[in-house]
Amino acid sequence: MLTVWGRKNSSNVKKVLWCLEELKVPYQQIDIGGKFGGLNDPEYLRLNPNGVIPCLQDDDFVLWESNVIVRYIVEKSGKNILHPTNIKEKYNIEKWMEWVSCNLFFPIKQLMINLVRTPEAQRDQKVISQALTEIEKLLKIADEALSQQTYLSGEKFGMADIALAPFVYPWVNVVTERPSLPNLERWYQLMTERPAFQKIVMIEIN
Repeated sequence: MLTVWGRKNSSNVKKVLWCLEELKVPYQQIDIGGKFGGLNDPEYLRLNPNGVIPCLQDDDFVLWESNVIVRYIVEKSGKNILHPTNIKEKYNIEKWMEWVSCNLFFPIKQLMINLVRTPEAQRDQKVISQALTEIEKLLKIADEALSQQTYLSGEKFGMADIALAPFVYPWVNVVTERPSLPNLERWYQLMTERPAFQKIVMIEIN
C-alpha cells in the first residue's frame, strides 16, 4: 500500500492523488501541511527533510517532488497509458512537467496566498497583479501548444496534463477576469469530464 503525505487541497498533492486514481492504484493519504501542520515534526522530517508536501512512502522507500512521484507511480503500475515509450513523445511530456514546476508553480502560489488565504484588507495588490500577468503569459504558451494537439501530453491524455490541470483549476475558479484562451478552455473542459479529476482536483479551494 502506497502512502501519500500531504493535504488534499494542495495542487502538488492533487497531482499525485489524481495519478493514483487514474491508474486505480490503492493508496492511503495522510493530511499534513497547511491547517494540519506537522511539516516540522521530526517524524515527517525523517521522511522529507525539506519539510514540504507531497511525500510518498512505498514500504521503506521514500520519494519527494511531485513530478518525480507521478513518474514513479506510472512506471511502478506497469501501465503505459500515461507515459509513452516513444522517446520524443516521452520527453515532450517531461518538458511540460518541468515547465509547470519551474514556471507556473510560483505565481499560482503567490496568487492563492494573496487572493484566498489573506484577508482582503491585507492583500498585496502589486503581488497579485504581477502574479496574474505572469500566469496569463505562461498559459498563453500552453494555449498555443494546445492549438496543435488535443492534450498537453500530445494526442493522448498523460502526465503533462496531470502536472498542469491542478494549477489551472484555482486560476479558473478564483480569477474572475481572464483572457480568452480557447484552446486551453477546450482542454480544461476535457479534464473536468474525467471522474478522477472531479474526485481529486475539483474540491473546495482554501
